Amino acid sequence: MADTTQRVRNPWGQGERLRLEILEAAARLLSELGGEQGLTIRGVARAAGIAPASIYQHFADKAALVKGLLDYDYEILSAAMAKADAACPEDEVLDRVRAQVRAYCQFALDSPGHYRLMINNRPVDVPRTGPLVDIVHQVVKAFERCERAGVRLRVPAQRAAIVVFVAAHGRVALWHASEDPAQAEAILDFVDEVVWLVTE
Repeated sequence: MADTTQRVRNPWGQGERLRLEILEAAARLLSELGGEQGLTIRGVARAAGIAPASIYQHFADKAALVKGLLDYDYEILSAAMAKADAACPEDEVLDRVRAQVRAYCQFALDSPGHYRLMINNRPVDVPRTGPLVDIVHQVVKAFERCERAGVRLRVPAQRAAIVVFVAAHGRVALWHASEDPAQAEAILDFVDEVVWLVTE
């Protein structure tokens, strides 16, 4: 169950801190629920230890809260991918691709509710936008870096990124259908195999 302990009021003028606390509480609740269907303003308020009215000062309704949570999750995922990339030697460009895609898969394995939120909420009025599109662009840039470093790809960098991302995304989706713990490590190994397939 979510923590319902009353929070200490932020000093006047620190509304952005409260906004972050609301998103963190919503993120914890989403992890418990496994999906956004049960996410409510009142539930998030209880988890944050505040009154529901305090949430409405930052988010007009549940849709706005979900949008904020979506952006919050994207920042966490993007940062995890960047950290994985930076942990590899700079000249090991293929390892950096693998590390980023593995970080993406690990996020999906560790935070299934958040992953489903990102998949199921894409802008309908602005096509080809949204967190997953931005993630694909990160992988495209990683493959373009490989090309500049002299790595030979079987297909152009953008196509290679899409092939690898779609394959990893599909593999994760299969895992989500069964959530077999034994298959989790196989997903990360699968990333290495797919990256190998698009290189010469």
